[in-house]
Amino acid sequence: MSSRMTRTLYVGNLPGDVREGEIEDLFYKYGRIIDVDLKVPPRPPGYCFIEFEDARDAEDAIRGRDGYNFDGHRIRVEFAHGGRRTSSSLGRPSNYSSSVGGRGGRGGVSRHTDYRVLVTGLPSSASWQDLKDHMRRAGDVCYAEVFRDSNGTRGTVDYTNLDDMKYAIRKLDDSEFRNAFSRSYIQVKKYGSRRSISRSYSRSRSHSVARRNSRSISVGRTNRYNCG
Repeated sequence: MSSRMTRTLYVGNLPGDVREGEIEDLFYKYGRIIDVDLKVPPRPPGYCFIEFEDARDAEDAIRGRDGYNFDGHRIRVEFAHGGRRTSSSLGRPSNYSSSVGGRGGRGGVSRHTDYRVLVTGLPSSASWQDLKDHMRRAGDVCYAEVFRDSNGTRGTVDYTNLDDMKYAIRKLDDSEFRNAFSRSYIQVKKYGSRRSISRSYSRSRSHSVARRNSRSISVGRTNRYNCG
């Protein structure tokens, strides 16, 4: 295993009211996090130390989050021992974007963006919260919506940048979607793609995990999440 010094990052210029869970949300997509040590002094800004399991994930996190605009604060991300490295010295290409943008949950970006995907094959019990949680494995989700029509249950998800949208299509297409009630294999395509949506439904494999006879799941035609 790589040394702790190459796996631990310093994150500075954080908002004074930041919480540990928000730090995890900001960095979890880069790899498994072992520890977050948050320091919030009496006077802002705050800072923290993040230890990843893999040094390559720490490298990716620096590339993706150094200079990132977090709730109006341009955060600083570097190795905790002081040597800021942004080149891929370990030979691992980055799939993540270093562009500045808002963050779902704290505001700062519009409800819709140009980086939208269409998700088909969702189970009927899917909510926008379920969809958001699944799709943010690939990046920063700004908006999520689930709707139901004659074609079944589908959703749209907006990302804050192009790289995250592309990564979602590569990583999450034909991935297993789960919630407390059911699971299915979903298809993820760029919104507006000319590929036949019906083909996606033929690949969908829905598996019921639990059914409630006396109390059905109450869902509306649409439900949505937005960070604006």
